[in-house]
Amino acid sequence: MNKSKKADKRSDYTLIFAFLINVLLSIFQIIGGILSGSLSLIADALHNFSDAITIGLGLFARIIGRRPADKIRSFGYKRAEMIAAFINVISLIIIGFFLIYEAILRFIEPNIISGKLMIIVASIALIVDLATTIITAYLSRESTNMKVVYLHNLTDTLASVAVIIGGFFILKYDMYWIDAFLTLLIALYILLQSFMLTPDILNFFMDGTPKGINIDQIKKKVEEIDLVIDMHDIHVWGIDEEQNALEAHVIVEVSELKEVEKLKYQIKEILDESFNISHSTLEFEPNLNLK
Repeated sequence: MNKSKKADKRSDYTLIFAFLINVLLSIFQIIGGILSGSLSLIADALHNFSDAITIGLGLFARIIGRRPADKIRSFGYKRAEMIAAFINVISLIIIGFFLIYEAILRFIEPNIISGKLMIIVASIALIVDLATTIITAYLSRESTNMKVVYLHNLTDTLASVAVIIGGFFILKYDMYWIDAFLTLLIALYILLQSFMLTPDILNFFMDGTPKGINIDQIKKKVEEIDLVIDMHDIHVWGIDEEQNALEAHVIVEVSELKEVEKLKYQIKEILDESFNISHSTLEFEPNLNLK
């Protein structure tokens, strides 16, 4: 087994561990939220449970994404991770709006809350949240899928901190309204982060030009090559998060077929090295008749 596969195995086991502790934490927080009467604690529990689902789905997508290309999926299965990211972002948005609704109801009819129990349960949750956030932070550099999983866990960590602060104010000053207020803040943060990720995910599924790639720059760079007159009908999209593809028409001024072959390899090299486009299909249109 090579180093890459060993690293993937370790990452998978780490995610399984994160999944299990989040499930257990969610159950613990729901019980604590019911006993204390804290809406923000129950909100944090629901978010933690969504984290467990997110981690599980993210792990499943990672495993599927490693499958090699075949006759059905000629580009491979890496897009499975983006599908998981999209599902997880949608779940975050739904949770965010649900928490806003619940917070408004609690503002209208505040409950008596046990601040002490809130602090105890949230402190235990914070330890677990920090552990899973650290785990997913490392993996978030690999893909949008893991970035969304990391976001779920980061917001949980912040939520646990908010619940602890809320419990303190309830315990010391009987400020019961702060529970609903903190729930509202957690929900708004969840929605903000979700909406920031959504455009990139939708752009990917719409086969939009990948972030960081400028078609005008590609055209300019290729047309600087000797014998290249024009490049047009340029289409660039992401095969997955690591591989980009391009198709284009190139007008060239050549007199021999071997010159076209030379230009083809030259253009492909520029696309790969300068624009991270590893898969390109070029249709050449000679300006002069070939010999």
